[in-house]
Amino acid sequence: MCTVVKRIGPSLAYLEQIRQHISRLPSIDPNIRTILICGYPNVGKSSFINKITRADVDVQPYAFTTKSLFVGHTDYKFLRYQVIDTPGILDRPFEDRNIIEMCSITALAHLRAAAVLFFLDISGSCGYSIAQQAALFHSIKFLFMNKPLIIVCNKTDLQPLDGISEEDMKLVMEMKSEAMKTVIGLGGEATSDEGVLLTLSTLTEDGVISVKNTACERLLNQRVDLKMKSQKINDFVNRFHVAMPQPRDQKERPPCIPQSVPEAKAKQAGDKEKRNTEKDLENENGGAGVYSANLKKNYILANDEWKEDVMPEILDGHNVYDFVDPDILHRLEELKREAEEVDDEFEMDDMELTPEEQKTLVEIRKKKSLLIHEHRMKKSTAESRPTVPRKFDKDRKFTSKRMGRQLSDLGLDPRMAINRARSRSVPRRGRKRERSVDRGDPGFGDAMDMDVDTPNKKLRMISRSRSRSRSRPPSEVVPGEGFKDSSQKSQALRKVKKSVKKRNKDARRGEADRVIPTLKPKHLFSGKRSIGKTQRR
Repeated sequence: MCTVVKRIGPSLAYLEQIRQHISRLPSIDPNIRTILICGYPNVGKSSFINKITRADVDVQPYAFTTKSLFVGHTDYKFLRYQVIDTPGILDRPFEDRNIIEMCSITALAHLRAAAVLFFLDISGSCGYSIAQQAALFHSIKFLFMNKPLIIVCNKTDLQPLDGISEEDMKLVMEMKSEAMKTVIGLGGEATSDEGVLLTLSTLTEDGVISVKNTACERLLNQRVDLKMKSQKINDFVNRFHVAMPQPRDQKERPPCIPQSVPEAKAKQAGDKEKRNTEKDLENENGGAGVYSANLKKNYILANDEWKEDVMPEILDGHNVYDFVDPDILHRLEELKREAEEVDDEFEMDDMELTPEEQKTLVEIRKKKSLLIHEHRMKKSTAESRPTVPRKFDKDRKFTSKRMGRQLSDLGLDPRMAINRARSRSVPRRGRKRERSVDRGDPGFGDAMDMDVDTPNKKLRMISRSRSRSRSRPPSEVVPGEGFKDSSQKSQALRKVKKSVKKRNKDARRGEADRVIPTLKPKHLFSGKRSIGKTQRR
């Protein structure tokens, strides 16, 4: 096998290059509805496909920017169409054309279900005259046979079609007549020249959508006509039945168009005009961002004048503003002036005080400022300051003696407060639960004597433990455990104890413990190596 693979190595390398090249090609479905764009380089083919599809083809102001086929997709009448942008073609013999030009020739020759758009630059800004473009059209017109053909005059923003010279107009009309022959060949009427010669401008987007719709419509009609002319139609025509209603009386029943159809159809039927929606009002009054919808006009109120109230109504047709006093600001100013007058009357004047009262007032103000300063310091360091218990208070700020001195200075008796604080500071000691024994019980005295006089500590503990609550015996049946009686529960407990006996003997952690320990690990049971013995390193 190695010899065979080595022998065919160059062929396999060539196949790998072909595979990579095919993987880079766009996925083109030859049977789907296709719109093919062709023409000279730099005539606006890539700009057109960017406008009607999501394809992002590079557009530059020089020739041969598009070097391969680019595929985009668009929709028309709920059907998907693929649009193919081909590289530019020059008017020269086939043997002189390069690989880029042959991509377009191959696409024109082998894609059957396609409508061809031949782009024509009537402004001459592409670098080629209309005569050169017409010569290219006549040289490849045999590739347009049996395909809907549309001649598209691009760049009308630079040069309108009516403004070209007579010679160029004659060349354009000759191309139009050739395109008409394809219409006749496809079964169209000879007098119908609509949709053969179209104009557009990809810069201003004038006529772009009409060209797309015309191409899609002509391709759709051609495919339908071919299917109707084929023999396949006879296989399923007999399955269809068109029901024609028979008149049952002489009464006329005109068609009724519902309100959901567009306004134009409603006008044609003679019905009333469709009412304006908020979207129509928005378009009439400046569009989005300018028009603001009035959300209050559909309010259901007793009086239509209430709809435009700034404040909504809350009670009996009144709103909040109706309960506001119009002179409230004036009244507020009067209240402020009255408050200032009262403060001036009660303001303490230092000149009216005696020297002792002035001294006391100074101490009070000093104490007040000190407390304010201390409070601010505590508040600023509250997050990082630890909480110190009162028993570790080194400054002795919180003591009963100090509290007694302060209460005495105020003229109060501090004894009751000190006793109350001391009673709270003494920790409560846990008391054992006493025996609840009936003193009328004959054995009451014996029990008391046993607790007091019994010298043996074990007997005293036994006598005291009799009064404590005892635990539930293991064999007692609790409702909800699923046992019939205590004997059945005892039997189940014995089986459980017997089942775990072997596991406990093997030192298993649980039922899932499957560890097989090494009973005699070598590093614990082997001594030092003797001289010359190197079995274990």
